[in-house]
Amino acid sequence: MREPSLPRVPWQVTGNHWVSLPCVHPVDGSVHALGILHRGARSAVEFAGSADFLGGDGPALARPVLTVDGERIELAKGGIAWERASHWLPTFTASVGSDLVIRGTLFAPYGLDSDIAGAVYALAVENRGSTSHQVTLSLEGTLGHRQVRVRTPRALVDASRIVEGVTGTVVLDGADAPGFAALAIASDEDAVVTVRDGAAPSYALERAFDVAGGARVECAFYLGAGPERDGAQAIVGVLRRRGWRALLAATREALRTLEQSTGTESLDLLVNRNLLFAYFYGVARGLDDAQYYLVRSRAPWHPAGVTIRDWEALCWTIPAVQLADPPLARELILRACEVHGYAPGQGIHYFDGTLFEPGFTLEGCAAYAIAVDRYIRDTGDDRIVEEPVLSDTLYVSSDDLAARRDKDHALYHTEVTLGGGRAAQPFTLHGNAVVAYALDCLKRTLDEEAVKGLQDPEGVRASLRRHFAPGGAKSAFVSASDLGGQVSEEDDPVGSALWLPLYETVERSDSTYRRTAKKVTAPTHLAQQLARLMGPDAGDVLEWLRRAPLSLGVAAERVAADGAATAGGGDAAMSGLLAYATWYAVHAFGVRA
Repeated sequence: MREPSLPRVPWQVTGNHWVSLPCVHPVDGSVHALGILHRGARSAVEFAGSADFLGGDGPALARPVLTVDGERIELAKGGIAWERASHWLPTFTASVGSDLVIRGTLFAPYGLDSDIAGAVYALAVENRGSTSHQVTLSLEGTLGHRQVRVRTPRALVDASRIVEGVTGTVVLDGADAPGFAALAIASDEDAVVTVRDGAAPSYALERAFDVAGGARVECAFYLGAGPERDGAQAIVGVLRRRGWRALLAATREALRTLEQSTGTESLDLLVNRNLLFAYFYGVARGLDDAQYYLVRSRAPWHPAGVTIRDWEALCWTIPAVQLADPPLARELILRACEVHGYAPGQGIHYFDGTLFEPGFTLEGCAAYAIAVDRYIRDTGDDRIVEEPVLSDTLYVSSDDLAARRDKDHALYHTEVTLGGGRAAQPFTLHGNAVVAYALDCLKRTLDEEAVKGLQDPEGVRASLRRHFAPGGAKSAFVSASDLGGQVSEEDDPVGSALWLPLYETVERSDSTYRRTAKKVTAPTHLAQQLARLMGPDAGDVLEWLRRAPLSLGVAAERVAADGAATAGGGDAAMSGLLAYATWYAVHAFGVRA
């Protein structure tokens, strides 16, 4: 039986930083949900055709409809062929009868002058025959459900409403003012508008064409999102003014600049698919304040929702963003410091920085120094340390780490593991390896006086060898210790020992490390499988990843032996880790499948 954290439909997924479109039905191209992030609500706000939108069986929020010579055509009848332009834009082709072909592209504009809180559904009909046809292209839908969601959904209780707005526009929102958000929908040219009231109000926008033999007609429908109805209609006006063709061209060009290469086409597909999912579903802009926020995932089926840990944001999502878009990575590092840096490593946060679940992790506290050092190393932009919010955060994290140092040993204790469970022993191998690396980073970023008070990172690494490889020359690393003889040998699935080469704790050829790696052979946690990319089995793991179906092609928390997701599907932060770790294994270690 499938876990509830996996989608029940093989959805097409797209969006930009403003709006998410996670539920595009593969059978008929209908949009079943649209989401935005709302700072005031401290939640994702989602519009849907029905409360059971994840099942895909109820009415759609927006459905493309084709009528030919007065007969309504079900696009699903002849089958739809999908492809994904630029790894991110769902595009379908369907045949109607013997002579008509309909194509559709759904995209959320992105790029210079195209970063807009909206989406476009572009449709085209080509007549390959010689007989003229009367064709109507429509976008129809129902507003049957609205909800807010942090991790679990909560329905908005005011009545849903659809009304006609400015000429040729319909507006979808709630009856109560002011509300959290509104949607506006319009065609690129004048359309016939129909609105039907009821408990689940509906709408239709229709465009009629005479398609001669050999001719082609095109139209588009715009969806705009705003904090209220006037703003949503203004966004639709901007989309109309800029035009869907220019928006699509700009979006495709901008997406091309984000693409990465591994030298293997199948791995390129994997990396870029997951990179873009992390880029748009792990990073969002608040509809009501336009600020960037880091979240675990905007996919409505992921159990962590729009909460986030420092480590996931700074060491999973941002490294992938940095591969594609260093200026945005810089902004996100500073944003993380501004929103979460007041309490580094203290637990899980709401996306706005409010503490959701306390639980100190060494890794979360150390993540700020590591993210900054990686950014400086890869971009050469060392002026980032002059930013006051960053400087303040690094000093706070340094002090908080110092407070966790054992009084007798150069090691540091934690409260919980990265997976959120109570640490089996207070001193963890992964946590202390990360701290040693962070101390190296802090020595390069703090002022001279502050550096004098830092623990020597090599002393931490020497203590790691003494306390976490206790068996002598033929030992393997243990995952945790109380420094008094009690140890935990089972590898931590999220904070795995196999990540040690990434933090310059050991070389990949180290014999103790290789013996440790041999003990991890069939992980069920994707993070642990990705950690194997740092070790001697990296080539086999690359081959496994190349074939793994994952969850709609993107990361999931848990996977079966064949790579199919078993829980925690649509994990945007983990997708960032997958993209970065795969790219790193290929480019830093020269690994090949």
